[in-house]
Amino acid sequence: MSKPLSDLSAAGVAVWLDDISRERIRTGNLAELARTRSVVGVTSNPTIFQKAIGGGETYDEQLRDLAVRGVDVGEAVRAITAADIRDACDILRPAYDASSGVDGRVSLEVDPRLAHETERTVAEARALWWSVDRPNLFIKIPATKAGLPGITATLAQGISVNVTLIFALDRYEAVMDAFMTGLEQALAAGRDISDVASVASFFVSRVDSEVDGRLAKIGTPKAEALRSKAAIANARLAYELYQKVFSTPRWERLAAAGAKPQRPLWASTSTKDPELSDTLYVTELIAPGTVNTMPEATLEAFADHGVVPGDTITPNYEDARAVMAGLAELGVDMADVVEVLEVEGVRKFEDSWNQLLDTIRDQLGSAAS
Repeated sequence: MSKPLSDLSAAGVAVWLDDISRERIRTGNLAELARTRSVVGVTSNPTIFQKAIGGGETYDEQLRDLAVRGVDVGEAVRAITAADIRDACDILRPAYDASSGVDGRVSLEVDPRLAHETERTVAEARALWWSVDRPNLFIKIPATKAGLPGITATLAQGISVNVTLIFALDRYEAVMDAFMTGLEQALAAGRDISDVASVASFFVSRVDSEVDGRLAKIGTPKAEALRSKAAIANARLAYELYQKVFSTPRWERLAAAGAKPQRPLWASTSTKDPELSDTLYVTELIAPGTVNTMPEATLEAFADHGVVPGDTITPNYEDARAVMAGLAELGVDMADVVEVLEVEGVRKFEDSWNQLLDTIRDQLGSAAS
């Protein structure tokens, strides 16, 4: 067992892997990471699946069967991804049971092309929940304006949700409200809400990538001093909001009915700037009740030389506010930054989804010939 990762878990940070593939499942690698790297959750996205399906032979048998049956490419995507997610859920079921449903979760994303279509998002979430048929599944729904009512409606039906693509603090507040509204509706409908879980995936490194580009154009010493500080400050202030919202009477009423908090999840935690520490977005975002989902390279880097100095979020709220004030003084408009990132994030996932469809369409054609 990696001591840095076990220390991270002991500090209250759930370690999740931001990757999945059939090869990782069949070779026992995912189970090994659970045993030796403290991994208690998995996230996936269209990019991850596109690389997995296009990069090996482990999907060939299922692709041949789908081709023989004449399944269309959309249903083929659902069948293939659901199979991997189901197997990963089974591998992590012990973590789910041991944590009373908090961890051991595996995330599967709705078609990102539906990001601005509420009713179709909810229908897709229901279909994926039924298809995987595992209690430790998370359905990933983006935190677009149209996604918010879809998040509420999905949770209200007893379906656990990973809310993804969160960049803005005000949008994060809206996400937490959507979460609580969903639980309130579920409770009003007579549902047991004790196993309806959620995480709110706050994207980190992409914020620095966008802000640092703007700071470089400003080019002053003050701008240079703020380089690579925006993302951590933004995430820390998100955690402050989390603490505030989940200590209200509204939440206490839900908690009394068995609800579990919607944990903040730090996503996009690999560093994009080679001058930065490869564990920066792990070490600087440690606090109880959080999740950090890491690509394998970041996971292994932290296992090798990660440091857990204690809580690195709550003592630093004033520093975070100072960073945001400094950016505002320089003319860096964070409202514009997060809007650009949301639009770009949805577009990137749509592009990856289309690439995934193309990959499977090609594979189905090859399997049929």
